[in-house]
Amino acid sequence: MTKWVLRIIAVTVVMFFITQSSPAFASALVFDPSIAVLRPWTVVTYMFLHGGLGHLFFNMLGLLVFGPPLERRFGGKRFLGLYFVGGVTGALLSFATRNPIVGASAGVFAVALGFARYWPNAIILLWGIIPVRAWVLVGILTVLALLGASGIEIGQRDVAHLAHLGGFLGGWIYLRIMERATGAAAFRAVAAPTAAGVKDTDIARWRGVPLDGMHPVNREEFERVLAKIESQGLASLTGEERAFLDRFAKAN
Repeated sequence: MTKWVLRIIAVTVVMFFITQSSPAFASALVFDPSIAVLRPWTVVTYMFLHGGLGHLFFNMLGLLVFGPPLERRFGGKRFLGLYFVGGVTGALLSFATRNPIVGASAGVFAVALGFARYWPNAIILLWGIIPVRAWVLVGILTVLALLGASGIEIGQRDVAHLAHLGGFLGGWIYLRIMERATGAAAFRAVAAPTAAGVKDTDIARWRGVPLDGMHPVNREEFERVLAKIESQGLASLTGEERAFLDRFAKAN
């Protein structure tokens, strides 16, 4: 469990019980497209409301599964940015339905997309039983959201499908902007011609990073990238892989 994932879960759980006992307070936090101009704060506050324990449980479970590896990789500030941009974009797309919405699903979907972006082949156990690769799971969720948004309901009714799609859209846009801002694109442009000059110092620095305290997903990715350097050379690294290694090296 990481700091901001824990805080989001704690606040959301507390808000659930507070709003269950105070419907008037809850109604002031719901995102309702018809009156959103009068209540602009609701594009964020709706994320902390849930329609029932099941709704709350599965959203927080998703955040718990996908969130910690991303927070460790991005840092708290960028992780929060991804979560809340997904939530806000989910609210904005919901203007098309004119229906009030509650729940953290859009933010969680943005986080799930981020997880699948960096660990596409990580195995997720659906209902603790069925193994599914992360990229496949995100693909299934996207298809279900698209079908639901087009009027074809599969499974549970009254689901904010456009909010889910908005979470994916906001997450994708945020990740693209973030990757450019970290300098990953610039590294890709210069990696090949400068590889020989930095190989010894960089590899020594990366190999010195202790792996024991890493999340298992991050550790697996770290070891994979180091193995890639051994087999294909430093010039084979993508900008994202170089930035990933550097992040952990700077933290130690």
